[in-house]
Amino acid sequence: MDLLMLSRLQFAITTVYHFFFVPLTLGLSVMVALMETIYVLTDQEVYKQMTKFWGKLFLINFAMGIVTGIVQEFQFGMNWSEFSRYVGDIFGAPLAIEALLAFFLESVFLGVWIFGWDKLSRGLHAATIWLVAIGANISAFWILVANSFMQQPVGYIIQDGRLVLERFSALIFNPNLWVQFPHTITAGFTTAAFFIMGISAYHLMRKNNPDVFQRSFQIAAIIGTISIILVGLIGHDQAQHVVETQPMKMAAAEALWTTEDPASFSILTIGDLSQRNEVFSIRLPRLLSLMSFNQIDGEVKGIYNLQEEYTQLYGPGDYIPPVAFVYWSFRIMVGAGTLLLLLAFVGLFLVMAGVFEVPSIIYKIFMLAILLPYIANSAGWIMTEVGRVPWIVYGLMVLKDGVSITVPIGVVAASLIVYTITYAALMGADIYLLTKFAKAGVPESNEDVTNTPAEDNLSLIGVQD
Repeated sequence: MDLLMLSRLQFAITTVYHFFFVPLTLGLSVMVALMETIYVLTDQEVYKQMTKFWGKLFLINFAMGIVTGIVQEFQFGMNWSEFSRYVGDIFGAPLAIEALLAFFLESVFLGVWIFGWDKLSRGLHAATIWLVAIGANISAFWILVANSFMQQPVGYIIQDGRLVLERFSALIFNPNLWVQFPHTITAGFTTAAFFIMGISAYHLMRKNNPDVFQRSFQIAAIIGTISIILVGLIGHDQAQHVVETQPMKMAAAEALWTTEDPASFSILTIGDLSQRNEVFSIRLPRLLSLMSFNQIDGEVKGIYNLQEEYTQLYGPGDYIPPVAFVYWSFRIMVGAGTLLLLLAFVGLFLVMAGVFEVPSIIYKIFMLAILLPYIANSAGWIMTEVGRVPWIVYGLMVLKDGVSITVPIGVVAASLIVYTITYAALMGADIYLLTKFAKAGVPESNEDVTNTPAEDNLSLIGVQD
């Protein structure tokens, strides 16, 4: 474990922990806003109950996301100071906009929403949660503007050994952004939909507040089906973009060591993928070419060929990412996504048929399916970032040149341990609180139902019993 590897591990661990909370925040904020809007339009008390129940779970997740996200930006200056010096003039702009515009927007209006029940008009109160949802998703947009520059640098010039922003509009219209952002947002809606379906299934199986949880399941099943279909379609476009802009990543995802035309798709390859020592491989002829170019013929470059090409273009070096990591993370993502698609259709069928008296095993499957979007999200993010190795800014800066060389290795190791333990505790607290209040369900009495989210939140920290 050298300084570079420890710094990479620290950033990877904190990012995966943080990304555990992000997709649910993106999707659940919009779905809570939708429920409150239906309440305003219909004046049906059941939608107010739904808004408050799911809103409470949203608040727990949102708070944990803030706590884990703050550390992220500090690491750029502490562990990756050379990267920050090199690209900070560009990278800092979208992150600053995210903090000053999106984060303040969602934070301020979240406070208004929490304390504004029965103090604001119904329409104005509903508008505050929509502003929270918009702010959360705008926040994701600006963060992905920064990340997309790392994936596909655009709109820059090099001055005095640093990158300088030449055209701000180029960042906004970065082609990578417009496949990555929709994919992330639809994944967030999928996460929220299966979160709601799973918890609703728990209560429907026990016949708790069927009116609330049947309607919740219906909304989530419809949104979840649309979202997971869009995830697949947009993901297909994103994969084709990767073939064009980061061919080494796609070659690693397929364990494709030599160029093929037409190229076969790997269903399963077992062996030492880092050395191309295949023990067993199942490949479908022409399918990778079809996925890459929408036609059965087309050249997909292999790892060895790309290594030679990059050596000539960028100079001597190892430009091959950890193939096993990229290969299996891609398959975990696609496998989890396929299961989500099948379950979404099952849920939609139950809703369309109006059938909620089903064997308990069906509801238990939906409860377990809450985990699938988290698995798919984490695997997809790992593939995206690890597949870019050795680049920290693609084609411009490698990882070893971006790490802080003045930070003692012992400090990095100690902070890695502290962050891992602290984030694990926060993760445990989040799961405990979500489980506790999800199982508690909707209060039966009208008096309890009209308690404000502010009062509910005080009970989370022990102010009220």
